[in-house]
Parts: sequence; structure tokens; C-alpha cells
Amino acid sequence: MSALILLGVCMLLGALTVRIKPEASDWVPGLNGWVLNIAFPALVLELIPKLHLEPGLWFPVMAMWGTALGSAAVLWLVGRAAGWSRGVIGALVLVAGFGNTSFTGIPLIEALQGKDHLGAAVLADQAGSFLALSTVGVFVAAWYSGTATSVGAVLLKVARFPPFIAMLAGFAVGAAGGWPVLVDDLLHRIGTTLSPLALFAVGLQFKPADIRANLAPMAAGLGWKMLAAPLLVFATGRVLGVSGIPFEVGVLQAATAPMISAGILAQQSGLAPKLANTVVGVGIVLSLATVPLWNLLLG
Repeated sequence: MSALILLGVCMLLGALTVRIKPEASDWVPGLNGWVLNIAFPALVLELIPKLHLEPGLWFPVMAMWGTALGSAAVLWLVGRAAGWSRGVIGALVLVAGFGNTSFTGIPLIEALQGKDHLGAAVLADQAGSFLALSTVGVFVAAWYSGTATSVGAVLLKVARFPPFIAMLAGFAVGAAGGWPVLVDDLLHRIGTTLSPLALFAVGLQFKPADIRANLAPMAAGLGWKMLAAPLLVFATGRVLGVSGIPFEVGVLQAATAPMISAGILAQQSGLAPKLANTVVGVGIVLSLATVPLWNLLLG
């Protein structure tokens, strides 16, 4: 659970720092740039070559893709009905569609279910959340931000996204036998900066007033991510007869807090930055209670 405590401490440090030193808010673009263009690709380059797809663990992977695609459909409908702007809808689709399956999901699953569930949890994270964000997530960001309005232009944005490039390189390296130990260690050390710096940046921007100002869209996004999505995964698993570790991991990973990197992607794309940051921050705090509740439902 030390990883979860670290996330909370980093976010708190960011909130305290900006109150003591208001100009610290100017650090956010640089921090987000490092996270999305350096740390995230390094993490992908480290993990993808180690990815081993196992036929029996298809369910938690598909649960992550289903959560992302479901977010795109459901929150588009909700946003249109509520009259929200294109930026608000795009931000919600991103932050509510991709779970923080690595830095909150894996530690919570280990604490709640044990180490025998970690293999499936890691697979859901890498083949599910990571790959979905690097493809579907970038597509969503480009489309809703208006920076690319044709399918070809959007696909070009995806192809130029650093984590997507890292993903392709990672598959090639994995096919060639993996990285030398020194390179793997270097990538690991760079990748571990992702979560602390990202949460510090969230804290720098976090304001209680933003919760009140964005209450309705925030409730919709978190309602999908932490209630409706895991409920649908639970129901789908039951209908399909999935059980055991794949079922349990699929539900718990679907219930995790919004992905930090998805929030940063929304901010860098100009999609309701305050809303995206607020949903990520509030979601991480809530997940410490809601994920254990889902675990109780699993028995």
C-alpha cells in the first residue's frame, strides 16, 4: 500500500506548495510535458517487451477496452443531453474511460486479493489501459480538441503520440528478446517518476472551488468510471460465465480511479483542464473506499 500513500503524499505536497508559493502553478506545463513525453513512453518501453498474452486472461483486458469505448458512447450521450461543450465531453470521455490500473489498481488488488492476482492485473494494465490510451485515447483527444477533424489527421496524431511510438518499439524489442539489463533498469527509473510528478501537478492545480464549479460533469464522469463501468463488467462476466481471477481482476480494474496520464492528455489538448484535473484528484481519493467496496461485492 506504500504506492498509494505515495500518491496521496505527492498530491498533498502539490496543494501545499502552490499555497505557499503561488507561482508554482507555472510548473504544471513542464511537469505534464515530462510525464506524457518522457516518463510514460519510458514506462511503456519497459513493460511492453515483457507482455505475455495468455488466452485465459482475455476478460480483464477486454474489460479495460470496454470501459474506454463505453465511456465514449455513454458520456457523449449524457453530454449532448446536458448541453455540455465539446471540450467538457472530450475531457470526461478521457478521464472516465481509462483507469489508473497501474499505480492504484495493482497495489489495491495486491492488498485486497493477494499476489496471485497480480499477473492478470498487470496484463489488464498493459494490454488494456496502456494500449487503449495510446490509440483510442489519442483519437478522442484529437477529435474533441479540433486539432484534427478528419480520420486521417486523427490517425496521424495517434502515430505521432510518443507513448504509441514507444509501444510499437516495445513490441519490436520484445520480439527480439528484450532490453539489456542496464537499459531496462534505466527505463524503469525514468518510468517511476510518472506517478509522483503527475500527482504533484494535480495537487498544484487542485482547488475545492473547482469541485463545486464542475459538480454535474464530475459526477457523471465518476459515476461511469467507478459505478456503471464496473457494474457492467460484473454483469457481463456473470452472463459469460467468467469466474475466478480473470473475473475479479476485470471488475476491480474497471473500478479504479481515472488514469493520471489521461487527465494530462486532456489538459494538453485543451479539453476542460480544470474539470479533468478535478475528476482525477477526486477519483483517486474516492477509489480508496470504492474499490474495497467492489471487492466486498465479489466476496
